[in-house]
Amino acid sequence: MRFIRRLYNYYLHPDKELARRLKTLVGFTPIHLSLFKLAFFHKSTFSTRDYAIANNERLEFLGDAVLSTIVGEYLFKKYPNSDEGFLTKMRSKIVKRHSLDEIADKMGLDLFLANYNQTRLSKSMLGNALEALVGAVYIEVGYEKTKHYVIKRILRRYLDIHELESFDDNYKSQLLEWCQKNGRSIEYKVVAKYKSEKRDKFKVAVYVDNKKLGTADDFNKKSAEQLASERAMAVMGILNSNNGTYSANHSRDMEEADDSDRE
Repeated sequence: MRFIRRLYNYYLHPDKELARRLKTLVGFTPIHLSLFKLAFFHKSTFSTRDYAIANNERLEFLGDAVLSTIVGEYLFKKYPNSDEGFLTKMRSKIVKRHSLDEIADKMGLDLFLANYNQTRLSKSMLGNALEALVGAVYIEVGYEKTKHYVIKRILRRYLDIHELESFDDNYKSQLLEWCQKNGRSIEYKVVAKYKSEKRDKFKVAVYVDNKKLGTADDFNKKSAEQLASERAMAVMGILNSNNGTYSANHSRDMEEADDSDRE
């Protein structure tokens, strides 16, 4: 019966074009097409009270939990001799918002989002859609097949796991360490707080020796501080583009950096 339903969805369903695109994306023709379509409806598209059941937020919630579990299990088996700290950092590097946004972009999820949303697409919508897609796959085929999909079609296809091992993405920690070693003062300030996508969003600025060298916006203050730190390091010339860490021997005179808002 499931096989017949998949054939119907692929050849006869009104949304058969979606079914065919999804088969290319996830490796099978979904039975519950409406569920997968829901994965690409962002909450900003709706203004009614029942928007919570007409967008991908619930699927995103589920997919986030499933994805974290799968990545955790994958790393646990891949690195049998690594401690908890290493595994936690590696998982964070993979499932953090920026990484998921980049992966979703490479997967072409922006094309799916463009079909079902009238609002301007933002980068964060991509990662949300990826988590919602994982949630839909989980409901459709269960944990084991979802794990196979995530590992084979996402992790191994779009991530260089060995490159991530040496990649240090804790820019705030790097910048604090550099400032301490070089006798610089550093301060983070929330310069604005506003509503975006019905949520609080924070604009954070980082000041080094009282100069504003980086600003960033995010729904989470800690995430905004990380991005602002990365931008400040780029301005200062201490960001190593190969692995995200600073170079102690490469420092531009901070007096050359202007005090403008560097977005």
